[in-house]
Amino acid sequence: MKKILVPSDFSRPALEAFRFAIELAKLGKGSVTVVHAIDLPPMIYGGAADSPTYIYDPRLRAELKERAERNFTRMNARYGRGAKVRFMVREGSVFTVVRSVATAGRFDLVVAGTHGSAGLEEFLVGSNTEKIVRFSPVPVLAIRKALPVRSIKNIVVPVSLERGQETFIKKLKVIQQFFRARLHLLYLNTPLNFVHDHELRDFARHHRLSRYTLNIRHHRYEPDGIVDFVREIKAQMLAMPTHARKGLAHLLYGSVTEKVVNRMTCPVWTYSLGKK
Repeated sequence: MKKILVPSDFSRPALEAFRFAIELAKLGKGSVTVVHAIDLPPMIYGGAADSPTYIYDPRLRAELKERAERNFTRMNARYGRGAKVRFMVREGSVFTVVRSVATAGRFDLVVAGTHGSAGLEEFLVGSNTEKIVRFSPVPVLAIRKALPVRSIKNIVVPVSLERGQETFIKKLKVIQQFFRARLHLLYLNTPLNFVHDHELRDFARHHRLSRYTLNIRHHRYEPDGIVDFVREIKAQMLAMPTHARKGLAHLLYGSVTEKVVNRMTCPVWTYSLGKK
């Protein structure tokens, strides 16, 4: 994790993400890049009704950029000491900016703050962090509240036993080694999905995992079961893949990972299994 990207609107969750990213960079002798997205609404400037001309107010753009630079200077002076930090401003939505910068800059990790949401707000709107989690080309760490990086020694990993997770497991091993942590594999038996101990053991052996525990719990609703288990063993991190569903499929089925990200207070590390 040498190159860490932190999207920031300078809100409290973004500040927590920055603090955590700084500690990661210090531990891994890496660098942090903070990116601020300016998503300006266009103004209509004449033209035909069916083909209007749009412009953007250059004075507003300059003002927002200057304000962002001042906010970054204050944030970096307070929390960025001892780490290599750079700042950039890009125009566009938060998600498109993060995806573009993460890809072009070949970052190893995105650390994003999350407010969390629930109920109708989560179903209809979601958050920028949810979109980043779902479609980011690199792993994402969603942060509600920063904690000491060296305190992360137990990572819960919900598993589905399905195929096609080789890349996720490979990156998970890197995270485990970085934190020198123990993995706690969790399978949730539901009315529609039921496995036995030996199947979970075979999964761990197949992927040549080390320093892990095997855990099977019974729960009707997967997100609740995951949250309950993290609290049960007092884990400091949760690691999950996401399937990057789009459009109607996402509205109908949702994403277990995104639902859990919204509810967890500990850091949640995710990696998209979808096409990059």
